[in-house]
Amino acid sequence: QVQLVESGGRLVQTGGSLRLSCAVSGRSVRRHVIGWFRHPPGREREPVAATSWSGVTTAYVDSVKGRFSISSDNAKDMVYLQMNSLKPDDTAVYYCAAGGMVDDWRSFAQWGQGTQVTVSS
Repeated sequence: QVQLVESGGRLVQTGGSLRLSCAVSGRSVRRHVIGWFRHPPGREREPVAATSWSGVTTAYVDSVKGRFSISSDNAKDMVYLQMNSLKPDDTAVYYCAAGGMVDDWRSFAQWGQGTQVTVSS
């Protein structure tokens, strides 16, 4: 089991940037890969990006490729989501999650509490 705590969400204007942070703790941190998901208003939760702790393997959904970047700091057990060129469609509650495989979104089963990102037009 791992614990995940997100931070960094806030109101930002269209075209702006934001970095979300996820603090990961627990006895089996390195057994998991870490991903970001989001739950837009009125829509279902959707994957955003995921990474292995080495950073060698990453995955992104098409809607964020070229705009978002996921990274990890192994010394601090932190995972970050750098979001650039934000759009109103990026408005959502963003969740950090722990899973088994970077490219298997269904393997993510442990979740943080979420952080709200609102992009104003």
